[in-house]
Amino acid sequence: MIAGAICAYNAGSMSRRLSLAIIFTAAMWTLHTSQAANPQLVDIAMVDPTIVIDLRYATEHNVTGHALYPRGVRALILPSVAQQLVGVQNYLKQFRYRLKIWDAYRPKEAQELLWKYASKDQYVANPEKGFGSMHSYGVSVDATLVDDWSQDASMPTKFDEFTPQAMLRYAGRDPLVKQHLTLLQVAMSRNNFYGLRVEWWHFTTADWKKYVPYWEDKQMSQTGESPSPKS
Repeated sequence: MIAGAICAYNAGSMSRRLSLAIIFTAAMWTLHTSQAANPQLVDIAMVDPTIVIDLRYATEHNVTGHALYPRGVRALILPSVAQQLVGVQNYLKQFRYRLKIWDAYRPKEAQELLWKYASKDQYVANPEKGFGSMHSYGVSVDATLVDDWSQDASMPTKFDEFTPQAMLRYAGRDPLVKQHLTLLQVAMSRNNFYGLRVEWWHFTTADWKKYVPYWEDKQMSQTGESPSPKS
């Protein structure tokens, strides 16, 4: 359905906007069905209601400028990864902070749209190459911190801000930003997650090989390397 709509995306300015609307409308229906067809995933909010959910791909506040998910979509993840997030949340509560989830499970259909419209090939995983995005297997989350008053903690960049400032290793001079980022990274690391070099907000469970068909990526299966640094 999505592929057919994409083929029409070539006319003039007005036609271009209309085609884009058709593409994303088609995606909403497809994604709704896709998520319903994954009973092995669990709702993060049901596992731990204290974790804040703010799925940026269900809004226009992402690199594409368009909602890639339908309204009311849930933040889904594998059960074992959900339990890791519970551990992260319990750790953060000691310091009067909480997790906010910006993205979790991402259907392949949404990854296709992100790949086409993000124009950030060096950051976004090609869904047709290798195994695609780690998000599409329910093993990765995009996360940040909020305080006891649910206010966003200051961080190096905003979500999907693909710049040198978004690197995992903070090189800025703001001590509060560094403190917040370090707290997030320590909390995730202590609960079996590791970060992504070019996106401070992206974390993957260290057990990802149990769930991802990495052997489909011939280069990775031969070298034993970790996942490509793309979201």
